[in-house]
This record gives sequence, C-alpha cells and structure tokens, in this order.
Amino acid sequence: MPVVDQTLMLLLKGYAWLPDLRRRAAGDVVRTRVLGRRATALCGPDAARFFYDEDNVRRRAALPGPVKSTLFGHGSVHGLDGATHRARKAMFTSLFSGPAVAALVAHVTTEWDLAVASWQGRPVVLFDESALVLTRAVCEWTGLAVDDTDLPGLAADLVAMVDGLGTAGPRHWRARQARMRREAWLERLVRDLRNGCEQAPPDSAFEVVAVHRDAGGRPLRPRVAAVELLNVLRPTVVVSWLVTYAAHALYRWPEHRARLASGDQEFAEAFAHELRRFYPFAPLLGGRAARDLDWRGTHIPRGSLILLDVYGQHHDPRYWRDPYTFDPRRFLGAAPGPHDLIPQGGGDVHGGHRCPGEALTMALLRALTPRLARLDYEVPPQNLTISLRRMPARPASGFVLTPARPASPSSSPPPLPRAGGRTPA
Repeated sequence: MPVVDQTLMLLLKGYAWLPDLRRRAAGDVVRTRVLGRRATALCGPDAARFFYDEDNVRRRAALPGPVKSTLFGHGSVHGLDGATHRARKAMFTSLFSGPAVAALVAHVTTEWDLAVASWQGRPVVLFDESALVLTRAVCEWTGLAVDDTDLPGLAADLVAMVDGLGTAGPRHWRARQARMRREAWLERLVRDLRNGCEQAPPDSAFEVVAVHRDAGGRPLRPRVAAVELLNVLRPTVVVSWLVTYAAHALYRWPEHRARLASGDQEFAEAFAHELRRFYPFAPLLGGRAARDLDWRGTHIPRGSLILLDVYGQHHDPRYWRDPYTFDPRRFLGAAPGPHDLIPQGGGDVHGGHRCPGEALTMALLRALTPRLARLDYEVPPQNLTISLRRMPARPASGFVLTPARPASPSSSPPPLPRAGGRTPA
C-alpha cells in the first residue's frame, strides 16, 4: 500500500506531527513520505548519534528548496559534506571562538542596557526589542556599517527569514523576499570590499567571510559569501526567540527568578539549557541516507530522507524526568551529552553539523536572562499562548512588558511582576 505524503500534515500539525506519527506506530521508527520523497523518522540519543555520523547521513541535496530560500540560503555550509564542509565550518568555528564570543556578548549587553533604559515607563514588545538589540550588536561586531534608520528594517528581515520556515503562506513569501533583499545588499558589500571600494575592520566577520577560501583554495562566490554573512547575522538574532521564552518562563514559574537574578552562573547555564529543551523551536532535522542503511532492523534505502524528531526527543519521559515540567535544576551539575540535548544539532561542533553558534547562544542567554530577571516590570493582560502548530513557535503577543525602572545593578531581584498590575514597591 503506498505511503501517503505527509507534507501538508506537517505544515498543519507542526511540532506534534512527528511525535503523533511515532505514537500511532508504537515505536521510534516511522516510514513516511515528505515533499514527495521516502523518509524514515527516528528519535532518541542513539538515533541522534546515528544521524550525525557522516558515514550514514549526508546533507547535500537533503535540504528542501523552501528551507534554502528562507532560512539557510543556497550554497550555505548547511548543505555541504566532507572536506568542503569542514573547511567552511572552520571559518564559522573561528568566528565563534572564546574571545570572539566574549566580544559579541559585550556588544549585546551594552546595547541591551541602553535599550532597557529607554523602555522605562512605556510598554514594549520584548520579542521585537530583543531582535533590534541583537541586530544592532551583531552588525557592529561583524563590521557592517548600518544606519540607525535602517536597523529596524534589517531586524525585521532577519526575523522574517526564520519566521517563514514552517509555512507555505504569506510568512514564507515574506521570508523569501527578505532573503533576496539582504543577500543582494551583502553581495554588493563583498564585491566592494574585494575591489577596494569598501573597508572592513581587520579580522572582523565581514573580512573573514569575504576573503575565505574553500577546500579547493577558491574564494567564495560573492553571493555565497553574502549567504554565509547572513548565517552570522541571522542565528544571532534568533536568540530573540529564546529571550522571549525566558520572559514567558519567569512569568509562569517565578520561583526561578531570584536565583537567576542573583548572578549564579551555574544556574543561568542550567536555565538556558532548560529553555532550549522545554520550549519549541526546531521541530525536526533532516538528512539523506549516504548508503543503504540498517537501523535496528529497519532498512533505510540509499538517498532517502532520514528525519530526527527533535521536539519528540526533548519531551520523551524515557530521556527526561517529568519532561513537560520546566525545571532548570535537571541540568545542575549534569551537562547534557552531545546527543541528548539537540536544539542546535548533535555530535561534534568542529567536525560535524552541530551549529557552531551554539556556544554564542548559551553565552548570550547566560548574560541576558539574569538581566531580564533583575528587571522591574509589569505584565499587562495579553495572549501568551504558544501554538505548537506554528513553526517556529513563539508567544502570540511577543511578550509585552512595561519596565518601571532600568535594570537594577544590585544582585537582589525586585518584587515579582504581577499580571495586569504594576510590580509592588
């Protein structure tokens, strides 16, 4: 009996699609069809280890065209394998090394503190404001000169590229248009830099990407260099989703606020891990079988799709105690293994396909979530629901808050915010 294509159901059901398929199949292996191609869906840390073995799974020709045209870009590192992938990946890991991460975090925290001071006494949408802060900071760090008047438009485009990922509707087409617009802008800058008409700060991300040579010793085509520059800017702005989730978590579970506000870095790290586990972002990951494979008795034909259920793995009681409880303490003194917590991929960041920006994401959350916990604000009535049908998900309202004063320099947190009322003095 032919397998019905599930692409429409994926778009309709979102994060619940693959866990539901596995539940009906009563197992961790599901045969299905997506985008007209045969697919085998897997789940669990062992499956993640199998998925991130390049002898088993390749990325070349695996990413669907709509994903390339919105999220990653055509010709990006995400669709490469082998030596070509390692050479391109080394460029990103060098950009997101320790000192560089610290420098970008410093840019972000400076911009955050300035922004928070300007929010005093007026309602703001945290998602939008966070995206603007992160866009301004990452452009400065990357070495791109962007006028203040152009920043809101750039931030909106970077958000749109991510926001159009899991839809075939207007959000998808806005994402395509945003990508085309920003790729053309950065391609012009790369060409101007190479022709001597533009300057970049020495060793800045702009310069590093513009002069990078791939495994064969050839410079990146200007359009591909533009794609990879966007793969520096866009993932940084993605942290606005997690900052908004952090506000949502502190609102729902205020018992975590005092310890986070105290500056306890071990707890801030655990809180960041739990945000990335509990809240929805990547529903699944996909690759292509490099050869005929066998996964625990299931044959996987060469060239077919292999899907890894990320959301399902992060909410499976076999791997997590009380998985639908938000509890940062589960990560205290117990760093997750390379295939256990996989919101930004699994395996080794240097040789494999794990996101090279993961260390930056964690560093930014360690810096920003304590600042958010120390901020004195009120939470007006609003729609804070998070629909699992929307990919990527986020609180419907974007989390509206009204700061009563700038972030306190004290390590002691202010009184807890109350919905619909001002924080008591």
